[in-house]
Amino acid sequence: MRGGHDLGGRQGFGPIRPEPESAEPVFHSEWEQRVFAMTLATGMLGQWNIDQSRHARERQHPVDYLARSYYENWLAGTEKLLLETGLLSTEELKQAMAQVRQNQASRDTSGARAASAKNLRIPGPDDARKVLRSGGPASRKLGSPPRFASGERVLLRRKLTSGHTRAPAYAQGCLGRVQTCLGGHVFPDANSAGEAIAHHLYSVCFDSRALWGADAEPFTVRVDLWEPYLEAVDAKSDRGG
Repeated sequence: MRGGHDLGGRQGFGPIRPEPESAEPVFHSEWEQRVFAMTLATGMLGQWNIDQSRHARERQHPVDYLARSYYENWLAGTEKLLLETGLLSTEELKQAMAQVRQNQASRDTSGARAASAKNLRIPGPDDARKVLRSGGPASRKLGSPPRFASGERVLLRRKLTSGHTRAPAYAQGCLGRVQTCLGGHVFPDANSAGEAIAHHLYSVCFDSRALWGADAEPFTVRVDLWEPYLEAVDAKSDRGG
């Protein structure tokens, strides 16, 4: 499956017109701030991880995903997770949406009640400040050495999946060359299913012509890819890279 979120290398969507960096606001509307805060706050309940959060957004119908703005997709994903974990009921969501349509902002505490019913600790502002200011290491220790070395040619496997993956479709089936190993990191495909498994992560260089054909403008694309995505290439292969 290739969802609406996997846009790398696609054509037909028109030119990208970024806002001037000096003028682009962090948020374009007050509601975007609320969605951002709500996504972080509900994530702190510990009922899902970052890859499950990403996959919840990706599980929308592609038409819906493309029709929505960035933070609308964040909201859709958070709603899905709240419903799936039982922290919010369908009826409560309908009631909240009806109140919004009537411009009657609700400060209902049903979500907090549901969290309390599941014996979850409700994080407060101090918890949020600590998390946002401190962060934490992303690397993981592994018991085995990297399979691939710098300069080695590798193939990004083709794999259709209904789950979450960080292997972009436009590079699947293409040859690249390992630039460096970035150490052990949680494997997102497994993490999105609730399994915190770690694998070696590599920065892999792809020639634009290996990705888009001999007529492509020559440049290099670097993609961070986990070891299970990659396979070794026979040194005698002449398929590019």
